[in-house]
Amino acid sequence: MSEAQITDWLASQKQAMIDLLRDVVNIDSGSYDKEGVDAVGARFERYFAEHGIPFRREANATFGDAIHAEVAKPGSNEKPVLLMGHRDTVFGKGEAGRRPFTIRDGRAYGPGVADMKSGLVMNVFVATAFHKFGGAPHPIKVLITSDEEIGSPSSRPVIEREGRAARAVFNSEPGRPTGNVVTGRKGGIFMHMAITGKAAHSGANFAAGVSAIGELAHKIVQIHALTDLDKGITLNVGLASGGQSVNTTAPYAEGQIDLRYVDPADRARIMGAIEKIVATSYVPGTSATLSIKGEFVPVVQSAESKALFEGYQAAARQVGLTTLQGEFSGGCADSGFTAAVGTPTICGLGPVGGLAHTPEEYLEIDSIVPRAQALALAILRA
Repeated sequence: MSEAQITDWLASQKQAMIDLLRDVVNIDSGSYDKEGVDAVGARFERYFAEHGIPFRREANATFGDAIHAEVAKPGSNEKPVLLMGHRDTVFGKGEAGRRPFTIRDGRAYGPGVADMKSGLVMNVFVATAFHKFGGAPHPIKVLITSDEEIGSPSSRPVIEREGRAARAVFNSEPGRPTGNVVTGRKGGIFMHMAITGKAAHSGANFAAGVSAIGELAHKIVQIHALTDLDKGITLNVGLASGGQSVNTTAPYAEGQIDLRYVDPADRARIMGAIEKIVATSYVPGTSATLSIKGEFVPVVQSAESKALFEGYQAAARQVGLTTLQGEFSGGCADSGFTAAVGTPTICGLGPVGGLAHTPEEYLEIDSIVPRAQALALAILRA
């Protein structure tokens, strides 16, 4: 095996990568759509089978199953490099039919095309290149998870387990619109607060009622006030609902909270403040509960992760990506879990794209091959 064999073969596979990407983008795979997420997994399993790459499925009863594949030289006992990514999207059933995979003016469009089905396609083709030419100096593991967009409630223990066993982790979330990769990320917690009040006719018996919506309004104001932009701490109640009818004091209300932070030390302080707000009754007679629905930890660059990035950067220069840098992202990702268990990790290695989570999400088609080549060469340096 030579570097040229690997990079030349990847250059010859551009159309094959696009064809596989089209197949998986055109399958709905919202995080809660187990059937659709598993259908995307089955398409990757078919690919592995066609190329003689060993794979297995780790079942989950609620969310999509985890897909594992491995390329290794016979008898190798080296710690593997882990290529990681998720196949769920934020889009509901029917979105792929409304917006199927299309290419216009050098950009591909479709639900999840950048975030992050193109990164998964890149990962499997890079693994295939090493399989075809005799394997890398150390094993390559491919992990395709199912629920990152909702905080990886089922995948987190799988990711942490595989991360601990790896020598390095490359997470192929989309490359930044600048062409950079991600070397740091915020942590995030998704929470649900449920508020109980008391129903009463809002005209004939107003004084007997206790408005849960009124309580929710007070809590939203207090929670949003915890935002500290200078420290990178943001609070957003992104969903709110409640009430029975317009002429009834609301017996129930709920809000969903998004917390983002940079410094791991800030987590306990902000969570304590949120818990105090939820426990306080601003409208007498109400009560409330708080639950965590999903959580990401920050990606904090260690010395080992910095060295891994520098190796990737050198590999990128070798294939013409001469201006590539690392940048910080306010978004969260599974890479935080592997960084937190102490494994050198870099993120945002996938093909370049932007406007994720919107109908305008796009992928730069011409970035697929060089990003795949850079990842392959970085694996040899890991």
